[in-house]
Amino acid sequence: MFSLAALPGVSGGGGGAPDGGEPLPASGDAPPPDSELSKAVFQHGVASGDPLPDAVILWTRVTPVRAGAVAVTWQIALDAGFIRIVGAGALLTDEERDHTVKVDAGGLDPGKTYYYRFIALGGSSPVGRTRTAPRGLAERLRFAVASCSSYAHGLFHGYRHIAARLDLDAVIHLGDYIYEFGTGEYGGARHCEPAHELVTLADYRARYAQYRRDRDLQAAHQQHPFITVWDDHELANNTWKGGAANHTWPAEGSWEVRRAVAQRVYAEWMPIREHPRDAGRIWRALRYGDLVDLFLLDTRSWGRDRQADPGDRAAIEAPARTILGRDQEAWLRAELAGSTAAWKVIGQQVLMGHVPQDLNTDAWDGYPAARQRFFELLDEERVRDVVVLSGDTHASWAIELAPAPLDPARYDAATGRGALAVEIAVPGITSPWLTEEQARTTEPLFLTNPHVKYVDLWRRGYVVLDVAPERVQGAWFLYDAPERPQVDEVFAAAFAARRGESHLRREEAAAPAIDDPPEAAPRLS
Repeated sequence: MFSLAALPGVSGGGGGAPDGGEPLPASGDAPPPDSELSKAVFQHGVASGDPLPDAVILWTRVTPVRAGAVAVTWQIALDAGFIRIVGAGALLTDEERDHTVKVDAGGLDPGKTYYYRFIALGGSSPVGRTRTAPRGLAERLRFAVASCSSYAHGLFHGYRHIAARLDLDAVIHLGDYIYEFGTGEYGGARHCEPAHELVTLADYRARYAQYRRDRDLQAAHQQHPFITVWDDHELANNTWKGGAANHTWPAEGSWEVRRAVAQRVYAEWMPIREHPRDAGRIWRALRYGDLVDLFLLDTRSWGRDRQADPGDRAAIEAPARTILGRDQEAWLRAELAGSTAAWKVIGQQVLMGHVPQDLNTDAWDGYPAARQRFFELLDEERVRDVVVLSGDTHASWAIELAPAPLDPARYDAATGRGALAVEIAVPGITSPWLTEEQARTTEPLFLTNPHVKYVDLWRRGYVVLDVAPERVQGAWFLYDAPERPQVDEVFAAAFAARRGESHLRREEAAAPAIDDPPEAAPRLS
């Protein structure tokens, strides 16, 4: 694990009750968050992320009327009315961090819901709601899992529905939070800001600012902490460690400069706990008591070898080929081997399961030696009860992960014998793959693979991951036509794995919501 360094616009201060006693008293009235002044100052809402048992990242951005440093006050409380404030602080932000603000608020209690806000320039932010991770015994956890939100492909209905699920512990976002394309280059439902492809520091900042003005995305961030990793489009399409398919040199300049710019802006705008020494490192672990160890990987830009041509079998099958890099592989081995949690959940970007009918060399199918080393570490270290979460494909998948899924002597689809983990892959919030007609033709072909238990190749949505000591369930909530102002979200499917097995069983219903969830943060009109 790592903590924030002393960065501009970042406070490491928490400030719980003095000597562990009663909560701090309210520090006076704040300006109303629904005033025109407050809305002008805090145009991009609030966010929180990377919960620990005693700390959480708090985020906002101020929009000043003139250049220069801005003083910002933050508060965190046990109630949405800020009667019982348990932490507060003040800091400065300026152009160097695009006037974003990030606080690592510590001194908190485990497994508890908190409310937070920021005050600056005579205005007050919307009230945010967040939750710390539990410590020790945890009986149940619920996460929304999402990815791939192309602004140009429609409205963020999925984020609005996630915001309404008040019983979630966090939202796990597996990347493609933004897209780098210009207007009309990928999707035409909404225009992009800037209208051209993102290359410069100002470009990336403007695109995040556009996304964070979206009311549905603001609502999801307001109600839940996010746990995020980037995929390729936060940088450029089909990124690898030395470049990207959507980067042209010399017309678009140095890849190293563009990557550094994109990663810098990601750190500015996302509620992620930054690595103290390496801005390019997002792989990390978060603990949720004795129930879940959550491992976040970077299969995209840290150590990935360049994508091979689908016809180049020699390159694809090279024994040294890596999608993680040797250092990240070694870290993952040590973390998984040392985990004592009931469930080991791996949040990463690209599909791990083998799909021979559609050889996607940008996914783990293009890095079979790396996938085999992952299976070997599970086998050699006797790691069980592993759930891999994946995004990127803009499709829904439930897959049993087996080293030889097409060999009936080594894998039994009826019992899961031979599988070492299960994979839950989420669709895009808006990003499409196939049309409905294409999907209806293609889905039966993919389901001929015995380890592929479920697939939906055209509807958009998200997954609710419900975790209990005895089983983990992934439930898909899907909708079509995100470009429409209203959509009908439907429960599409649920699959669960029992403790001690790597076998997915279909269930007839999603796990029930948790009764009496904590109060919502007040929504602004």
